[in-house]
Amino acid sequence: MKKRTSILSLAVTSLLAAAMIAGCGTGNQPQTGAGQGQPAGQGQAGEKKTLIMATSADYKPYEYHDLTSGKDEIVGFDIDIAKYIANELGYEVQVTDMNFDGLVPALQTNRADFVMAGMTPTPERQKNAEFSDIYYDAKNTLVSKKESNITKPEQLAGKKIAVQLGSIQEEAAKEMSKTVQGLQVTSLNKLGEIVEEVKTGRVDAAIIEDHVAKSFVESNPGLQFTTLETDETNGSAIAFPKGSPHVAKFNEVIKKMKENGEMDKLIQKWFAQ
Repeated sequence: MKKRTSILSLAVTSLLAAAMIAGCGTGNQPQTGAGQGQPAGQGQAGEKKTLIMATSADYKPYEYHDLTSGKDEIVGFDIDIAKYIANELGYEVQVTDMNFDGLVPALQTNRADFVMAGMTPTPERQKNAEFSDIYYDAKNTLVSKKESNITKPEQLAGKKIAVQLGSIQEEAAKEMSKTVQGLQVTSLNKLGEIVEEVKTGRVDAAIIEDHVAKSFVESNPGLQFTTLETDETNGSAIAFPKGSPHVAKFNEVIKKMKENGEMDKLIQKWFAQ
């Protein structure tokens, strides 16, 4: 009798264990994000959904690392826009920092839901990504040492110029090299490296977007910048993977921000300093 009771107890215990394992096997898995087999934003009931934003956080005031609070935080114009849009659509944003030339590939491999990095929707990029409406326009500038007196492209004959790898400034420099004799183009990953190359004289100048150039020149008094006049615009847009369901909804919020004055507030906050 004792032996039978022990066997019965063992059977009941085994059934309970199996039920517990089965209960843990489904319905309680961690939320998956972009590139993990489930679209980002599909959280559990009661959880706020998350979108992964890829950026290159060396582009002040669009996005950059801020250490003033005692911790490393990515802040900037693009970050504020992304958070506003996400909040309007019921999402939270997870920001991932990487090299600029890796941003579009991150979309193609589903490692990000969208990209914001002061990015212009060039025809080449549009082959590999979808873009939102333009949310901000800007111009290119020529950054150089003050004593160099370099303020025009024609003064770069036989000289070296630095640009960010994968940027529209790189494209502009390559076009410039077709008409400016002997111009050598150096492409680097980070804008800080580019500015350092100009300061040390390893290159004679750099092409950088106007508001970003202003920020670097303010913190480096020995530098100057001159706007390059062109008929083309360097408007910034949000990039998405091809076929993304988020494009139309993001456009709706961008339109709303322009109409309700929120975009102007952020422009004043980050560029009128």
